[in-house]
Amino acid sequence: MDNSSLTAREQESTGKLAFLVAAGILLSRIIGLVRLRVFSHYFGLRSDSADAFNAAFRIPNFLQNLFGEGVLSASFIPVYARLLAEGDEEEAGKVAGAVGATLALAVAVLCFAGVLATPWLIDIIAPGFSGAKRELTVSLVRVLFPGAGLLVFSAWCLGILNSHRKLFLSYAAPVMWSAAMIATLLIFGGRNTLPRLAMDLAWGSVLGSALQFGIQLPVVLRLARHLRLRLDLNSGHVRTVLQNFVPVFISRGVVQISAYIDALLASLLPTGAVTGLINAQLIYVLPVSLFGMSVSAAELPVMSSAIGSKEEIHSALRGRLDSGLRHIALFIVPSAAAFLAFGDLIAGALLQTGRFTHTDAQYVWGILAGSSVGLLASTMGRLYSSAYYALRDTRTPLRFAVLRVALTTVLGYICAKPLPLWIGIDPRWGVAGLTASAGVAGWVEFALLRRGLHRRLGSGPSISGFVAKLWLAAVVAVIVGSAGRLLPFASHPIYGAIATLGPFGVVYLGIGATLAPEGRRLVMRLLRH
Repeated sequence: MDNSSLTAREQESTGKLAFLVAAGILLSRIIGLVRLRVFSHYFGLRSDSADAFNAAFRIPNFLQNLFGEGVLSASFIPVYARLLAEGDEEEAGKVAGAVGATLALAVAVLCFAGVLATPWLIDIIAPGFSGAKRELTVSLVRVLFPGAGLLVFSAWCLGILNSHRKLFLSYAAPVMWSAAMIATLLIFGGRNTLPRLAMDLAWGSVLGSALQFGIQLPVVLRLARHLRLRLDLNSGHVRTVLQNFVPVFISRGVVQISAYIDALLASLLPTGAVTGLINAQLIYVLPVSLFGMSVSAAELPVMSSAIGSKEEIHSALRGRLDSGLRHIALFIVPSAAAFLAFGDLIAGALLQTGRFTHTDAQYVWGILAGSSVGLLASTMGRLYSSAYYALRDTRTPLRFAVLRVALTTVLGYICAKPLPLWIGIDPRWGVAGLTASAGVAGWVEFALLRRGLHRRLGSGPSISGFVAKLWLAAVVAVIVGSAGRLLPFASHPIYGAIATLGPFGVVYLGIGATLAPEGRRLVMRLLRH
């Protein structure tokens, strides 16, 4: 078999893996958006209970993000996947068991400490909360912490499943978590006050976390036949995982600090800023997850399994990067354009119900527009980070993450607090400046990641011309789609979204099919189905 045939087969296999990831993510995100809509129906945007729940959830979620998917993907999968590729399943099982036991000990200690330290955490994370709003947030955090610990073990399961190329289950498992929360809202939403409903929802979240972990565990035990949970730090492979874990852990911590700085600044803004930020982020991460995470997650075990000479490995990584970046850009460019042009319709179609009004949808649109500034950079940056992790380099992304957080902090404060006063707009719109400033910092990080990797691997083909063509297609599609706003039924958010986003998508795909091979393949795949 010649190399070209092998490359084509590898690309097809990776494409299928990315499709499985995207399918799992799409399912979980759809259920997540349903959860968000139900939450908005009962809590609205401008209620103290909504702000309290969303702020509370971010604190134990910090634990999940520190020890969860991103850290384990960067430190555990490259080692575990390489052992599987070499046929050493027994050592792979020992590594997985040692990592699981280490996580269990660390998470148990941190959950216990977090519950005790909750009042002080609230003062740091949400200093703008006071009185009953603060007390409710403290109570919610204490309930949510154990659920966050269970989600960490769900991420451990994801690392094992991904390495065995069982990607759909690991990314679809969060459906259980969202479903439990939706059921809680539907059962208790019409009979309790908002503070009581927030507490019920916190317990529903813990139950959902257990279900998300439990649905993956049987498959993990079947695949990792030599899995034994015990603290074993003598293995060189385990030490490699832990050595890689530390800088990635710090890097994720730095990124999470940035997210909590955003939450802190939002808590100082008028009521609704925290919930508006959370709502926008849940919409914003949908294309990031579908088209960025799916490609990055599928590529990481493939890139980590590359063997051969140094030049052969570098050549393989360059090819994977070029293909992955083009696939990401094909979908992220129209997503950013849609957020900018049709964010009010998107937010309205997803969230406008019950206490959530059209004015609230416009507020979320402003935050989404700010988020779209760095959408492409942050998504492509994920793939570059995966390439570094495949090379067992976790320290370089850490340095760039630190710089991004520093920029986000400085720019975020200026854009969220003084800037609205300087230009004479309502202070609550400072949250849109917050997300836009984060996007600028994201482009700086992306440029540094790209330059560093090109120095190491050698420069690959430029995709700047390809991205420019995609933006041209997106602009034309926006012009055509905007005509849908003139239709008489477009005042209804769902019908308006269909009237604009439908033509927008058709025109973009039509032009994209003439400009890029990736677009043509996508259109042909859609026509076949």
